[in-house]
Amino acid sequence: MTTMVEHGVGADMRALMAFQAKKKSMGLAYALLVLFGGFGAHRFYCGRIVSGVVLAICTFIGLCVYCAGNATLIIIPGIWWLIDACLIPGWIAKHNARLLAALDGGASATMLVAM
Repeated sequence: MTTMVEHGVGADMRALMAFQAKKKSMGLAYALLVLFGGFGAHRFYCGRIVSGVVLAICTFIGLCVYCAGNATLIIIPGIWWLIDACLIPGWIAKHNARLLAALDGGASATMLVAM
């Protein structure tokens, strides 16, 4: 059985491949926000499970009340959606910086956050 080092792939390349495989994509997070944002799909993707469930419940309750003839509660998930649109870049940058720090020992994490 051959190892990756025997094929010319060193530790730095393995760390880079691991980072590329596990990093979060801002484009995907925004696509989930636009398509399924009311149900918290972008929050699940970004690792915010509890608030994703709360957002989904708020949306479901808001839609039920809306169908009953009152549109006031559907505004809450809408405002939450707009706020999340501003927060997504920070969430993704922090996740990717933590991932890089875990793979690299923290040396390059500050450079990634600064970008």
